[in-house]
Amino acid sequence: MRNIIQSLTRTRNVVFSRIASLFGATEITDETWEELEDLLIQADVGVETTLALIERLQGRARAEAILRADRLQQALSAELRSILPDPPPLNLGHAAPRVILVVGVNGSGKTTSIAKLAAYYRRAGQRVLLAAADTFRAAAIDQLGIWGERAGCEVVAGPEGGDPGAVVYDALQAARSRGKELVIVDTAGRLHTRYNLMEELKKVARVAGKVVDGAPHETLLVVDATTGQNALSQARHFQEAVEVTGVILAKLDSTARGGMVFAIAHQLGLPVRFIGTGESMEDLVPFDAEAFVRGLWEE
Repeated sequence: MRNIIQSLTRTRNVVFSRIASLFGATEITDETWEELEDLLIQADVGVETTLALIERLQGRARAEAILRADRLQQALSAELRSILPDPPPLNLGHAAPRVILVVGVNGSGKTTSIAKLAAYYRRAGQRVLLAAADTFRAAAIDQLGIWGERAGCEVVAGPEGGDPGAVVYDALQAARSRGKELVIVDTAGRLHTRYNLMEELKKVARVAGKVVDGAPHETLLVVDATTGQNALSQARHFQEAVEVTGVILAKLDSTARGGMVFAIAHQLGLPVRFIGTGESMEDLVPFDAEAFVRGLWEE
């Protein structure tokens, strides 16, 4: 199992090592701020979040009379950490079955993240059932079946082209009859700009709420860390359709763009709940803000 710090190797080596080098024993100049801004944007912190960070860091430097660049790293770490507030506990304290709806575009790592999430809760002693509500693609149904088998979880599916709401209804009824504690629902992930997809997601959420009180109890958006700022646009569309409560950041180990965690928190106001740290079934870990910020500088 890889941890968060190990998954940040590329982000650390490609970008944040250069920021650390920038913070040498030299005086802070206009060029220092300009280069820092460029490097943060390269790390996919995002323009809006980067500019807010630079402004706060400059204010801190004035208030604390920081004149030398080697004192900026600790200050930057503190400002980065302040962007990532500790999220409230997951809303999974309800009577079984509890329901997690998982959304995201095709190719984001959604299905594999669902399998890893199922395995995570199974290791915690939960009895988990998966619902294959992405009925628009036969491959999605088959893929979830394969991953469900690897995770040791039953999968409820319907025919290709069938009603996703019907799959969710059947899955929740099956969970009750089979004594399952947690149902994780896969959903369609076609282009986020397609109005009919967003309407289907709303319908799936409504069906879940009619069968189980308060469902879905969590709606997690899977974001591909390698896609950078495009993921923010995707996230906004999903937020408009369903009440997204948190983010699973997939493929963090495959990119130098780990800084997008800060853009997600700052611009979308969403907590990052889990991080995909590798390719194995165990490589999904709860997000730890302290470890994440520390891992930007330390191995």
